[in-house]
Amino acid sequence: MSQINGCAYCINMHTQEARKLEETEQRIYLLNAWEETDLYSAKEKMALEFAETLTLIADTKISDELYQQTRVFFDEKEYADLIFLINQVNSWNRLSIAMGNKI
Repeated sequence: MSQINGCAYCINMHTQEARKLEETEQRIYLLNAWEETDLYSAKEKMALEFAETLTLIADTKISDELYQQTRVFFDEKEYADLIFLINQVNSWNRLSIAMGNKI
């Protein structure tokens, strides 16, 4: 989401956090090409697709098909958590960009 929103401050912060959580460099570097790699699980790919679609909601909309596909992987609580997390990060991106945060 931060890369879609162009928030360098947030990308830098999340990359540093991912490394602290021992995420692999390969998965970090290939995040922008998540659809083309097997490094992410089906559930992770579903979360990424949903996050991208929700981030670009004005252009993409959430189709019934995407909703149904997402619900295969996420129960009610997980789905609500996913929606709130996506919206929270998008909000932070917009705040950071509006405040002129730089890395």
